[in-house]
Amino acid sequence: MYKNHRNIEIQFVDSWPNNEIVKLYKAGGWWKESYNVSGIESLIKGSFLFAVVVDKNSGKTIGMGRILSDGVSDAYIQDLIVLPVYRGKGIGKKLVEFLLKHCLSEGIQWIGLIAEPGQDSFYSTMNFHPMKNHIPMKYKIEE
Repeated sequence: MYKNHRNIEIQFVDSWPNNEIVKLYKAGGWWKESYNVSGIESLIKGSFLFAVVVDKNSGKTIGMGRILSDGVSDAYIQDLIVLPVYRGKGIGKKLVEFLLKHCLSEGIQWIGLIAEPGQDSFYSTMNFHPMKNHIPMKYKIEE
């Protein structure tokens, strides 16, 4: 658990209210109305680590991030979001550091992510660098 002077708490969870997680996915622009809200529980449980950020003053869930990993060699930071009104306060950085610290303590040293356009400078402050000669790719379902 991470606590700081900004009255936030970061914690790993095995479950969390679906509506709170959906609110965060919507804030990130990653939620499609065709998604089934009941899948949130499986999404959390299927993650190697799933962290939420809570504003202790209001009790609101204000951020989240998760790690996808085999738990041995590789890990990927996925779905990192802090609600817009809370951005610029160092919360996202603390969340990434929280996730990294746990992975490194487990001996996982290859940790990657795919940054949203324009967010590379945010991640570079935490020692993430572009992977030269590598291209992120995504499977496209033919319609």
